[in-house]
Amino acid sequence: MPALKPGQPLPRITLDMVDGGDLELGLATGQWQMLVVYRGRHCPRCKTYLSKLDRMQDAFAERGVRVVIASADPLVKAQADVAEFGWTLPCAYGLSEADMAALGLYISDPSSPQETDRRFAEPGLYVTNAEDQLHVVGLSNAASCRPDLDVVLDGIRGIQTKNLPVRGTVQ
Repeated sequence: MPALKPGQPLPRITLDMVDGGDLELGLATGQWQMLVVYRGRHCPRCKTYLSKLDRMQDAFAERGVRVVIASADPLVKAQADVAEFGWTLPCAYGLSEADMAALGLYISDPSSPQETDRRFAEPGLYVTNAEDQLHVVGLSNAASCRPDLDVVLDGIRGIQTKNLPVRGTVQ
């Protein structure tokens, strides 16, 4: 799979949503969107990160950014996280390995059966602008390295206010 390139749309991927229905990435929406991929129910750092993101979703909405979270977990695990942590963010589940690869995510095997029972995506954050171009990408190969959400929000504010171009397009 080719790597995602800034300025392009997200790949066409259909996400199954915990609250029912689906969401198709890579379609023209005309609005800013942020997809945050998390490792899954087994990851305590994800809970802290996503709980903060859930508290910040109004601030992102004020910038016109729709936020969605997603993992490779099956529905029952994603539902358990949403219920336990009270997240109100739209939550997708069941990312396939093909979806993970299309998004350019790092993929890990569980370190033990106690960790989890399937391969999972390492953290990823994608912001698309109102022209449906990939404007910001943050990928990690480990739980301990993710974009600071306050910095991401401030960066989006700066991009929008100053009409900054997509960066990182030189290949």
